[in-house]
Amino acid sequence: MKKSLSHTVWECKYHVVWVPKKRHKIVYGKLRKEMGEILRRLSEYKGVEVIEGKACIDHIHICLAIPPK
Repeated sequence: MKKSLSHTVWECKYHVVWVPKKRHKIVYGKLRKEMGEILRRLSEYKGVEVIEGKACIDHIHICLAIPPK
């Protein structure tokens, strides 16, 4: 879905993978829920749309739509 600003039409999507140091298997459980809340809050603060996200045992995949500012 393309979005528009005052003089542009844009569709910028990024695939971001967040990996903890040494790929420790710490993402599941309580930390998984907390990381989801933190990432959603940060993206809302920065005006970024989280299209999709998935937490694996040792990393997190996030698909973001970031406006070209």
